[in-house]
Amino acid sequence: MPTDDARPQAPREPDRKQIRRWRQYLADERAEAAVYRDLASRRTGEERDILLALAEAERRHESHWLGLLGDDVGRPLRGDLRTRVLGWLARRFGSVFVLALAQRAEARSSYESDVDATATMAADERIHEEVVRGLALRGRNRISGTFRAAVFGANDGLVSNLALVLGIGASGASNATVLLTGLAGLLAGALSMAAGEYVSVRSQRELMEASTPGQHAHAALPHLDVDANELALVYRARGMSPDDAHERADQVLRSLGSTQAPAFGMPAAVDGEQAEEHDTIGTAMGAAAASFCFFASGALIPVLPYLFGVEGLAAVAIASALVGIALLGTGTAVGVLSGGPPLRRALRQLAIGYGAAGATYVLGLLFGATVS
Repeated sequence: MPTDDARPQAPREPDRKQIRRWRQYLADERAEAAVYRDLASRRTGEERDILLALAEAERRHESHWLGLLGDDVGRPLRGDLRTRVLGWLARRFGSVFVLALAQRAEARSSYESDVDATATMAADERIHEEVVRGLALRGRNRISGTFRAAVFGANDGLVSNLALVLGIGASGASNATVLLTGLAGLLAGALSMAAGEYVSVRSQRELMEASTPGQHAHAALPHLDVDANELALVYRARGMSPDDAHERADQVLRSLGSTQAPAFGMPAAVDGEQAEEHDTIGTAMGAAAASFCFFASGALIPVLPYLFGVEGLAAVAIASALVGIALLGTGTAVGVLSGGPPLRRALRQLAIGYGAAGATYVLGLLFGATVS
């Protein structure tokens, strides 16, 4: 592993601006190491070891800046705001969202363009990003099925009911009619979403289960013709090359008398992928419940002004503002969890929601003008 590079060396007498930058780097490295230690304290086994190794790497970077600063270390500075917020979240939650934020923090490293940081340190930060991405992936897979249903449910509730309420309201209908329409849309949409998610997830899991080897095949193994080795056809049908399929089949047949005989199914790597796919899809009831609850909570927001007796343009403005805030929140959550830019995801959600609601509002105005 390289220990130095061809970058220009720091001047022997750095100016105050340079010292200030080094001290900030030092503070950020210390804060990031603390985040990884806090996350490690909430985990066990391999994940804990990986997080502690990341903290140790940040300590090496800390030593680099201490060496450059020498007697100019001064009073410890605080890490930047993002790192401090990340540390606060790590100490209180330690969730996949924190890992996703840590992934983005590693991606923002400016070491590649800083002449005072070594190429090794810049490379470390890039590798750290991939390490944290891998850790976050495990959590994303565990929650992605329910999270998908929750986000889709909330956004559908927000957008569809806002569009429904604004469209009916713009047509000149009474406040009571708009309120009744909104509540009916809430219940009907929530039930429809829950039923759709249940059927979708249940069907996905049934299709995957239908693709796994049947249990009755185990009983047939001892009676197979070892020379013909038709078991290899099973593995070839599942995508293995002829040579790999024969090797796998021979391994299974040779170990029939062993107490640790391998499973009849695909190799462990493939079996593990199937298990991960089951985790990613989630449970049918969990997806349905999340979809119902989040659709209902989202659909309730545009109805709130009408529930409290607000009418006309005031109700439209309040409902639109409340839904806008909620859309920004769900978009930000998606951005954080996916590792993408949260602001861009939030603005995209807002634009889509307002676009749909604006279209139905205009149609409501046209319809109201026609019937009048």
